[in-house]
Amino acid sequence: MHSCRDRELSEALSGKTAHTIALFDHLVDEYLQIAKIKVYPTKSMIALGARINFAYVTQLGKNFIDVVFPFKQVYDDNLCFSKIKQVPGTDQYNHYFRMYFKEDINDEVRKYMRMAWEKSR
Repeated sequence: MHSCRDRELSEALSGKTAHTIALFDHLVDEYLQIAKIKVYPTKSMIALGARINFAYVTQLGKNFIDVVFPFKQVYDDNLCFSKIKQVPGTDQYNHYFRMYFKEDINDEVRKYMRMAWEKSR
């Protein structure tokens, strides 16, 4: 990654708990086992992308991170998403995953992580 991106990421993670940063790092490490990805910090979130962005860390809480996976259809037969909402005026459905522990990324979550990445290729 380019050095200014590293600085932006450190700013995005500034003031966050060691637990929250470890969760974020674990999410990125899990994605790196799927494919080469890039991390794009923005003002309001941290995007994960390849050719296009495929997942978004929307909140870095004290003891959790929220990750959104956008899909073109609803995947409601799962145990990992706390909510699924359609983006108004689009055919996109945001699937919300809250991670409290590294172990929360299980085989079911990995399946959706891979699906989100595959749609970006």
